[in-house]
Amino acid sequence: MRNNHEIDYKIYGEELQFVEIELDPNETVIGEPGGFMMMDDGIQMETIFGDGSQQPQGGGLLDKLFSAGKRVLVGENLFMTAFTNVGQGKKKVSFAAPYTGKIIPLDLQQLGGTIIAQKDAFLCAAKGVSIGIAFQKRLGTGIFGGEGFIMEKLDGDGLAFVHAGGYVMEKELQAGEILKVDTGCVVAFTPTIDFDIEFIRGIKNWMFGGEGLFFALMRGPGKVWLQSLPISRLASRIIQYSPQLGRRREEGSILGGLGNLLDGDGY
Repeated sequence: MRNNHEIDYKIYGEELQFVEIELDPNETVIGEPGGFMMMDDGIQMETIFGDGSQQPQGGGLLDKLFSAGKRVLVGENLFMTAFTNVGQGKKKVSFAAPYTGKIIPLDLQQLGGTIIAQKDAFLCAAKGVSIGIAFQKRLGTGIFGGEGFIMEKLDGDGLAFVHAGGYVMEKELQAGEILKVDTGCVVAFTPTIDFDIEFIRGIKNWMFGGEGLFFALMRGPGKVWLQSLPISRLASRIIQYSPQLGRRREEGSILGGLGNLLDGDGY
């Protein structure tokens, strides 16, 4: 039995995907502003403050403000859009990926109730799923992690959908098993994963190897989802060949320009 709304879905496409959510009467899905693609007649769209997870429990204004404020810290919008089937029979609403890559369905009930994801990864979810923040436990992980020290935390027992760039790989790490990953390639992981940063030894490796100064060190047990094409890497390549676009937006670590050097994007 789920506390969050039970939704069905189907993902279409290969490299430029969209997810079609099927809603029974009175079921609701929440989505990021700008992710909406299309919907059947009979679905009501409403802009809500925060993620809507406090509303079923009658949360007060302070709870809603706190929930929405957490989303601002991970670079998300204060408001989300709720799509509710107010008609008769099943209705469908679709959400499109923002760039080439894959949409990853995450059943939080089967994944222990919590997933840690990179900022901006969230696309949509069943109503009741909480979209909050997860601070890295170690200061070094936050400063040199490539994507900042704040990540998204998805809590609940419903379905949530995140988006990643390029090809996406899901790996199951056993207890004590270690995986070293480019910091920008981490999409999401279960909270049982110990996430840390390791310095790349050898000055020639980071000066002339084209990579950053640090690896993401992931230690099992748990699941991790990895992407082959981080959006920051794609953006840096585009701007490298388009100098007229001017100074690029810093999408690396919280160190700004220095972070681009540290995470391998210092062109």
